[in-house]
Amino acid sequence: MNTLPAGKKLAVIASLLEGNSIRSTERMTGVHRDTVCRLLVEVGGKCENLMSTRVRNLHSRYIECDEIWTFVAKKARHVRKDDSPEVGDQWVFVALDAESKLIPTYFVGKRTSINTMSFMQDLYSRLANRVQLTTDGYYTYQTAVPNAFGLDADFAQLVKLFGDYGQHDSEGKYSPSAITEVISKIRLGDPDPDHISTSYVERQNLTMRMQMRRFTRLTNAFSKKLENLKAACALHFAHYNFCRIHSSLRVTPAMAAGVALEVWPLQMLLT
Repeated sequence: MNTLPAGKKLAVIASLLEGNSIRSTERMTGVHRDTVCRLLVEVGGKCENLMSTRVRNLHSRYIECDEIWTFVAKKARHVRKDDSPEVGDQWVFVALDAESKLIPTYFVGKRTSINTMSFMQDLYSRLANRVQLTTDGYYTYQTAVPNAFGLDADFAQLVKLFGDYGQHDSEGKYSPSAITEVISKIRLGDPDPDHISTSYVERQNLTMRMQMRRFTRLTNAFSKKLENLKAACALHFAHYNFCRIHSSLRVTPAMAAGVALEVWPLQMLLT
């Protein structure tokens, strides 16, 4: 990997960012899949450090939080007692600024109260002022948000109730359930009802499934190692924040949030 020319490294990372799998990237670039994975981990580490150091002191007003499911090596129903704790279901906790579309932070891990608390504490450490925070209905937020933010947030949850859309027959097996009701629950402070929403962060979930092949359902491109999953997420969010022009903003989220002054070329993520 260390002998790869800069242009070849750039081609590999660009391929992964466009939603190609490890093996399709291997076929397109001529770089062995093991080298592709090592390069992903290396660049992912740099992107994680970039997110940790540059995305700070944010003057956001409205933050939306949600989680997206994936898995490593095998799904939960196939996990055995002697398997590694890294194997099985994994969740990516994502926070998004509703105005600048910046991703202030994310967290990859099991969907537990401890990880929810870590995610909230990290989010709070990156903010410079009081915010309005909206999450989905996951119950651990009810304690994690007050413990992390104290009184420095106006916090609400959106609880969505789903009906039966015929998932029990073959035709409706992969159809989404119909939403029958959406309930807003104010948990802390005085949030503005007009900004109680998780629409933007849920749209980011779609972006993740489209731009990272390992998140695409019903494929064999799922993550085989937790290390690779974390590296892919770090690369995705760094590229999304600093390099990719948002279609509605006409600038990158980092520029809209005042974190960057210009669009970063992809090469800056490799250095």
